[in-house]
Amino acid sequence: MLIHFIKSRLAALGAGLALAASGLALAADPGISDTTITLGMSAPFSGPNEAYGKEMKEGALAYFAQLNAAGGINGRKVELIAIDDGYETERTVANTRKLINEHKVFALMAFYGSSPTTEAMKVFAEAKVPLIGTISGADSLRSPVNRYMFHLRASYADETEAIVNHMVGIGITNIAVFYQNDGFGKSGKDGVTAALARHKLKPVAEASVERNSLKVEPAVAQIAKANPQAVIMVTLYKPTAAFVRQMRAAGQVPQFTTLSPIGADLLVGEMGAREAHGIGISQVMPYPWNDTQPVTKDYHKALQAFAKHTNYSYYGIEGFINAKLMAEAIRKTGKDLTREKLVNTLESNSFDLGGYKIGYSGASHNGSRLVDLTMLGRDGRVLR
Repeated sequence: MLIHFIKSRLAALGAGLALAASGLALAADPGISDTTITLGMSAPFSGPNEAYGKEMKEGALAYFAQLNAAGGINGRKVELIAIDDGYETERTVANTRKLINEHKVFALMAFYGSSPTTEAMKVFAEAKVPLIGTISGADSLRSPVNRYMFHLRASYADETEAIVNHMVGIGITNIAVFYQNDGFGKSGKDGVTAALARHKLKPVAEASVERNSLKVEPAVAQIAKANPQAVIMVTLYKPTAAFVRQMRAAGQVPQFTTLSPIGADLLVGEMGAREAHGIGISQVMPYPWNDTQPVTKDYHKALQAFAKHTNYSYYGIEGFINAKLMAEAIRKTGKDLTREKLVNTLESNSFDLGGYKIGYSGASHNGSRLVDLTMLGRDGRVLR
């Protein structure tokens, strides 16, 4: 009887431990297993802006390949599920739902575009899934602070303020704005207007182009009438190239300057070095072509190992840094991972990612204010 009693108690204890283990597994957030952490990304891998998404994804994958080869994060390997959205808002929203509901990702990273991310925010914020890093500096994504969105790059307000202050400082005051007619372009245009107002100035002309369109003729006609000294362009590389060419064909030779989303290498590829020469570009990431900073040296090594080439770019290093920030935040959160703990870690820590420093708080999710003003040289290289 005694032996039977002991066996019964051991069986009950074993069943209880199994149920407890099962309960712990069920309590874990999606995307976390004993061996993996699954992350999600939505960006354009097709269409006129596919190069942006592809470079960013390649940089992120290069970092994760390096990380996984070294053992991952606290014994877990990182998997990235990246879905094409073509830079279309509806597809980005659908991708966000798919990543959360079907792929069961733990967190999101490296989304692309102001308008697409603004709509996707409604989905991931309601699901309480954090998004770390987006290719957008729009104020609409930053204020008010969304608990589940963390920005890696400086805002468009930071970029336009640096550009305007530099221009006014060298005597350029007749400044026009050419912008994309969406959240990205309007946020940049508002930044230019606000920065000029601080100098008691206004844009001498404003004109726009639709997203994913190259129909720039009306904008050229409108801005050319004002004969500006400079044009600040809040547009992507294809419409920027079309606009600059048509302005010059119309006899207009202002100082053309654009914001970081342009992608310097992509603009040179579209226009050629000779035509692109002299265009100014504000940058929000470390200069990717030398290895003076530890993060840049690490990016070079990882990209060469993963992609077997040395085509470094600002978008590539941004994807790399985005992945590194995600990994560092997860590592600091510890092995007992949850989404809420990850958010708390981000809000209560600073991160030195190899010379590129990020800091958040509960009151601000703007990680960096770094802005570097550059210009395209005769050979197409970015000059600082």
